Amino acid sequence: MAKKYAIEAEMRVGTGKGVARTLRRANLVPAVIYGDKKEPINITLPAKETNLEYNKGHMFNTLCDVKVGNDTHVVLARDVQLHPVKDIVEHVDFLRVTAKTKIVVGVHVNFLNEEECIGIQEGGILNTVRYEVELACSATNIPESVDIDLTNFSLGDAIKLSDAKLPAGATSAVDRDITIATIAAPRAAVVEEDAVEGEEGAEGEEGAEGEAAEGEGEEKAEGDAE
Repeated sequence: MAKKYAIEAEMRVGTGKGVARTLRRANLVPAVIYGDKKEPINITLPAKETNLEYNKGHMFNTLCDVKVGNDTHVVLARDVQLHPVKDIVEHVDFLRVTAKTKIVVGVHVNFLNEEECIGIQEGGILNTVRYEVELACSATNIPESVDIDLTNFSLGDAIKLSDAKLPAGATSAVDRDITIATIAAPRAAVVEEDAVEGEEGAEGEEGAEGEAAEGEGEEKAEGDAE
């Protein structure tokens, strides 16, 4: 069963910027619950608890039980508005969800067996391109992570979404096989190779200059002899 958090709310009377400012001064956050073919309801949330949950980084992919009076609504945060300077929550949009609700969420990528990875044992470095991927799934069965076993990847390999074992009931939300990470060569090795190539090029140029100078000297000597 998907993880949940809970928060208590109160019905909100009135809308608009003036009402919202008054609520925020009272340490309350305006919010709305919509969806599931039901009428939207306007609510207020306690600012401290709301900001705490937001800063945990899980509001967009973790279900929430919002208790309003005697009713409890199973919801998922779909939009959070922040103060442009203070970076605190100013408004939350919640979507009512059921087992039939299909959503797209960002899911954290978890790399397994990094120490046993062939490419890393050869001196490679795990270069992460995406720390999370977008999956389509049931709102009541959101995966906690996408796991990728690194054991058999070699130096220079690209790790694609198709290399991951997606959780049951979840599919990719994009229509292409995206790159999640690569096993890259160490930066020091690349720099050394570039330096060697540069030295070889410089030696070649010096040799060419020396030959040209010798040729000019011979021509001058012949001219003096005449």
